[in-house]
Amino acid sequence: MPGRDPMRLQGSCAALAAALVLTCAAAWAGPAQTSAASEPAVWVPKVLTFTYRGFTTRYTCDGLRTRVKNYLLELGARPDLEVRTWGCTQPVAPDVFPGVSVQMNVLQPAASAAQAVTAHWKRVDLLANRSPLDAAADCELISQVKLNILPLFTARNVDYQATCSRGQMQPGATRLAADVLVADSSAATASPSR
Repeated sequence: MPGRDPMRLQGSCAALAAALVLTCAAAWAGPAQTSAASEPAVWVPKVLTFTYRGFTTRYTCDGLRTRVKNYLLELGARPDLEVRTWGCTQPVAPDVFPGVSVQMNVLQPAASAAQAVTAHWKRVDLLANRSPLDAAADCELISQVKLNILPLFTARNVDYQATCSRGQMQPGATRLAADVLVADSSAATASPSR
């Protein structure tokens, strides 16, 4: 093109390409971590009796209680939940079938704003801060959490994989993430008692 500086044209093309890459990356990034829009929700009591059945990884009763409680809190259970061990035969050693009983409150969408708390959708990845090998060790537990615990919560867009083989860990083959309804920070504890 007469009258155009080829270096300037190259710079413009590079800037345009960079803008295009950034725009596409934002579109491909996936769902946002949280939804800013609040919606009304109500706390609903739930009771769970959970027995872990696994062959690759064994837990002590206290270890299972801690792991399950952490998962429940991440999924949006109200902080005043109660998680107790039961059915344990080994006081301090890994148990064959350790169990927990849970009393908790979880959020469900409210039909009206009366008696409701404000809540929002949040993306939760139960294994996000774990190494692939550590996550693989929880394969059987994650499988049972997806089957028995996640249905107690209001969840959508579930991303789940648990390729469990007896006696073998498969790094990178275990994941559980979902969008869950969680209380806004001011509503997490401001609610009626059980």
